[in-house]
Amino acid sequence: MVQLLLDNGANINAQCGQYDNALQAASCGGHESVVQLLLKSWADVNAQGGVYGNALQAAFCGGHESVVQVLLKNWADVNAQGGVYGNALQAASINGHESVVQLLLKNEADVKA
Repeated sequence: MVQLLLDNGANINAQCGQYDNALQAASCGGHESVVQLLLKSWADVNAQGGVYGNALQAAFCGGHESVVQVLLKNWADVNAQGGVYGNALQAASINGHESVVQLLLKNEADVKA
């Protein structure tokens, strides 16, 4: 379905709604294949907005470590500010995702941010 929409000219970075954009929605839902497709189609990995602030924080809130890894490999900013939790490290910590916190720290998340 996503590929069909993209093939017919859908704006990959269109903003609206709770998740702000398609990448954040797919990240929050743990849809790794959709996240990969969107990134391959030039979705902005660091787009700001929505309740979670960005795709990385949306993935953490759902505890989707595989999606987090995909986003990090595509240059997601681990220290980006925004959303209800402030930043990705806070989002992962508050939601009790220890393995994700460790992954963030390994990718130079700032514990003082």
